[in-house]
Amino acid sequence: MANFLKGIIVGIGGIAPGLSGSVLLVIFGLYQKTINAIGTIFKDFKKNLMFLIPLFAGFGVGVLLFSKIVDFLLNNFEMQTRFTFLGLIIGTIPLFYKEVKKEGFNKKYYIVIAIAFALGLSIFFFNDNLFPTITEPNLFQSVILGVAVAGSSIIPGVDSAAILSSLGLYELYVSSIANLDFAILIPAAFGLGIGVLVISFIINKLIKHFYTMTFSIIFGLFLSIIPSVLNESCVLAFNAVSVISIVLVFVGFAVSFYLGDIQGNNAKIKGIIKRVKKLSAGKSEIKDTK
Repeated sequence: MANFLKGIIVGIGGIAPGLSGSVLLVIFGLYQKTINAIGTIFKDFKKNLMFLIPLFAGFGVGVLLFSKIVDFLLNNFEMQTRFTFLGLIIGTIPLFYKEVKKEGFNKKYYIVIAIAFALGLSIFFFNDNLFPTITEPNLFQSVILGVAVAGSSIIPGVDSAAILSSLGLYELYVSSIANLDFAILIPAAFGLGIGVLVISFIINKLIKHFYTMTFSIIFGLFLSIIPSVLNESCVLAFNAVSVISIVLVFVGFAVSFYLGDIQGNNAKIKGIIKRVKKLSAGKSEIKDTK
């Protein structure tokens, strides 16, 4: 049930602009387990399946329940919604950074993060289309579409819309789903399945043998997609909408930071409550003595 509920939140991250579902898996401490379960699914099929089913079921529920809500909010309250997502993303940074530093981190990895950040900006922010837009794909390009979707979904910090746009595949991706173009979707689904298995296997090996290097690169890429959350509609001014938007940044930050370590934060809150009760009890005893 816990994994199912976390899967719902990951599903919301999957449809929110700039907020990656795989990043939320990292924050929840489920990313390595998920990648390992997919990459080695046939080694212990029953165990891996029992782990993946509730997680992916929750992901599906999250996407279905909140896709229309997010679409409505973006269409009617775009600035406030995007600033909320910005706060949600910023709130994941300390927790993601903590995950990066978990095993043998030293100063040289700051250079790796900076290089990955610069590379990500050059690809996702300053250069929207590295390749020409594909509208009538051949069989190979349709398969590559599925592989690209798999890679952008599995690798944390890589925004699907950004990477698909860079490859000239975003319009094709949206139109093929909207029109249920099975001539494109069937080979894309084949590419998606192959991509998920192969990329999960590779990422799993990299994490096991080069944990800090892999997560440093991923963290840099994650930081590089943050500017893409805000667009030309998000211009601050002296009005109520701007004030609300700024407030929502802090609300989003608090929510994502709290969800990132629910058990730890709950323990801290309980500790504060206990100290307040002890302090109140001490004051009452002093009054009674007097």
